[in-house]
Amino acid sequence: MGNIFVVMNPILNGVMKAAGMSSQLVEIEPGTTMHFWVPTKSIHPNNKLPNKSSKPAVVFVHGFVANGIINWLFQVLSLRASRLDFDVYVPDLLFFGDSITTRPERSTSFQAECLAKGMMKLGVEKFSLVGLSYGGMVGFKLAQLYPHMVESMVMSSTVIEMTESISNASLKNIGFTNWPDFLLPKTISGVKVLLSIGSHKLPWLPEFFYKNFHEVMFSNRKEKVELLEALVVSDKDATITPSNYSQRIYLLCGDDDKIFNMAVSDNMKEKLGENATIQYIKDAGHLVQLERPCTYNHYLKEFLSNL
Repeated sequence: MGNIFVVMNPILNGVMKAAGMSSQLVEIEPGTTMHFWVPTKSIHPNNKLPNKSSKPAVVFVHGFVANGIINWLFQVLSLRASRLDFDVYVPDLLFFGDSITTRPERSTSFQAECLAKGMMKLGVEKFSLVGLSYGGMVGFKLAQLYPHMVESMVMSSTVIEMTESISNASLKNIGFTNWPDFLLPKTISGVKVLLSIGSHKLPWLPEFFYKNFHEVMFSNRKEKVELLEALVVSDKDATITPSNYSQRIYLLCGDDDKIFNMAVSDNMKEKLGENATIQYIKDAGHLVQLERPCTYNHYLKEFLSNL
């Protein structure tokens, strides 16, 4: 039996194509390429120029474990099947999936810059952003740097910026001393710990699932360690204030997030001020969109439909 995630890849590709999505590699600049799932109708016949669309766009930005489509499959299919008329985009951040760069930068600012340039090359100048965990931090940075592009945000299992104090408290909560040991496990038992901490209640999974997951989900390990090292900023260098954001912000979180708990999310809501609202999903952990997809999709579509 082959690796289930390798076997599933062409199946997932087929599901996405059936949902009206196509895979695109976008050159951000020489040496930097990002992979996107985009609406098939947005692709110009010559495959070079995007077809302009009048539909509002939604961009789903993934967390640190796995790529965009594994993180957001349930949400993409739900939104594509709904009556809401949105164009959906799912990027893979640099060093995830087929996205790569030869440049040495590893900050969330650089990820945000490349994502913004990629969306512009796809012909999308404004969008709502849905961010999870690491992708949420990239999303907050993108909204700060390119406020004219981001019209609204749905943020889950994340913080505005990973300051040293937040990082230290979160690591203490989960029993680790650094993020690479947790997010880039070197053993199958480490994968079990990662998924268990990420969940409210991890369902039983066969041993080969963890083995297969470990074999394929932690590529570009050196670069990902560098991403994590660049993620944490000192408290005195934190740049986020409520005035950084004019967008409507919806914090959609699990009530049992063991990494960024309710106290962290409530504090973030207070810092963001009147533009932000918060909703907790019962019996859901850090991976709230995978653990409670139906409830998550209900709240997500409700927010998007009211924009």
